Amino acid sequence: MTNFSGTQSAAKLQKTLGLWHIIIIGLAYIQPMTLFDTFGLVSEESHLHVPTSYIIALIAILFTSISYGHMIRRYPSSGSAYTYAQKSIHPNIGFMVGWSSWLDYLLSPMVNIILAVIYLEALFPDVNHWVWVIVLTAFMTGVNLRGARFVANFNSLIVLVQLLVIGIFTWMVFTKLQAGFNADGPITAEQRYQLWSLEPFWNELTSVGALITGATLLCFSFTGFDSLSSLAEETKDTENTLPKAIFLTALIAGVIFIISTYFMQLYFPSTPGSYFKNIAETQPEILLLVGGSLFQSYVLTFAIITVMASGISAHAGVSRLMYVMGRDGVINKKIFGHISPKSYTPNYNILIVGAVALTAGFMDLDIVISMISFGALTAFTFVNLSVISRYALRDGRTKTAKDIFSFVVIPMLGFISIFAMWLEIEETALKYGLWWAMFGILYLGYKTKGFKHPAPQHNEFE
Repeated sequence: MTNFSGTQSAAKLQKTLGLWHIIIIGLAYIQPMTLFDTFGLVSEESHLHVPTSYIIALIAILFTSISYGHMIRRYPSSGSAYTYAQKSIHPNIGFMVGWSSWLDYLLSPMVNIILAVIYLEALFPDVNHWVWVIVLTAFMTGVNLRGARFVANFNSLIVLVQLLVIGIFTWMVFTKLQAGFNADGPITAEQRYQLWSLEPFWNELTSVGALITGATLLCFSFTGFDSLSSLAEETKDTENTLPKAIFLTALIAGVIFIISTYFMQLYFPSTPGSYFKNIAETQPEILLLVGGSLFQSYVLTFAIITVMASGISAHAGVSRLMYVMGRDGVINKKIFGHISPKSYTPNYNILIVGAVALTAGFMDLDIVISMISFGALTAFTFVNLSVISRYALRDGRTKTAKDIFSFVVIPMLGFISIFAMWLEIEETALKYGLWWAMFGILYLGYKTKGFKHPAPQHNEFE
């Protein structure tokens, strides 16, 4: 590929993705079947109101998805929240958002490795877990080296089968409830959680703080929707396609989560510890209790594929974020800003993310999920603030009621929703997140020569 002067031009990401390609990648990243993994933990934190916590999380996510849409139309870059804050607020703020987002994006592939290992150990308890970690990481990395469209095509069938599995599982739970049984045995007239009861959503014992704590953990379940913005430079008609895809991905996932966990909460009406040995790893036991050992083995086998599909999508997202930060020069440009002229992928970044994913063998699922929540909430917060800064303050888009609603009211509602989650974030997430942010500030100080200059940035949009 040459330019008009006859010199070699740099390879770039290629626009090959349409609306449903993006939605499929997003749903694969979100991995709808993750609701089985988080149910026990969120049920405990929300005081047995998982579907309500999902509703709260979905409302915050939908407001924020609209803000992502506004920023994508203005800055169709693979840098996502990093680029939006950089261009709309300040380059240094943008760097810190990007740095914090690494806790979300960089650890997401690792979560999927951990989940896959949990399922494999349930099926093959005698195999050393490091065998699974190495094999799964190599597979995830290899698929990503093939390119974004290959990732979308690989994930399509997997997403459809996931939805089928959730549908079958929910029907099985419904038939048991309709027959008058839950996980505790026969349902008596005195019990709270009757079929079609609103108790799983709200009752006199409901705690708003507990619901928000549950919703904070469930940010992990939605993290795929925001990563889609990192595919901006590989999407056809980016300004129209990507905002729709992001909103629809979050909405579809949210509806699935709410409906499914409503019936699950009815079926498991008591404290999660009375059903599950480890409330942070509940999928194997939920499948066994509802469908029996044969159903469990079939679904767990497929679940291994689903978490790999999610990991592959997460892998794609973080490698693009690293590429944009490398292109800007805030991290090493030769390594992180490189695009393969053969596959048009940031192949060095893909390999680096694969190397990080190998550390899954040392990590616990609940700690990684907490750290991801910190990164996700940081990105969501500053995307909403970026809309207000860019459109309302810098561009003066406040002269009509429509503009005020679009560029002030909606992002402010998104910000308030996310801020409520910050107030209930787990102490572990806050501690590790603040340590990570401190390292980022020190690095930024070095990069900007004691903050005398703004962080470097790519001037594609200026």
